[in-house]
Amino acid sequence: MLPRLTTEIWVKACLRQLNAGGLDAYLRHRGARERGGILLKINRFGDGCELLEPVAGLDGGRAWMRIGGNDPLAEAVAEEKIARRLERDPDLWVLEIEDRQGRLRAEDLSL
Repeated sequence: MLPRLTTEIWVKACLRQLNAGGLDAYLRHRGARERGGILLKINRFGDGCELLEPVAGLDGGRAWMRIGGNDPLAEAVAEEKIARRLERDPDLWVLEIEDRQGRLRAEDLSL
């Protein structure tokens, strides 16, 4: 079995890929280098925000799960959820992606 990437390496590669694809993406909170959890905030501005976290997929791989249901979240609600998660898990990595045009889909992010 191949070793998994550390969270830090995955985050850096993800940010590079997103920025190279024309999206503004940045690190909001640095977590534990090796195995910290990941939380993505996709800010679609007038269309609300999505919060995503990785989960085990049905096929044994990884998938992204929306936090807060299927409807977009107001930014204040998304920020409140992020703050609560960071209180419980200071090792969490938080990335924010600005996507006004709604181009990014969770499936586009490889784990």
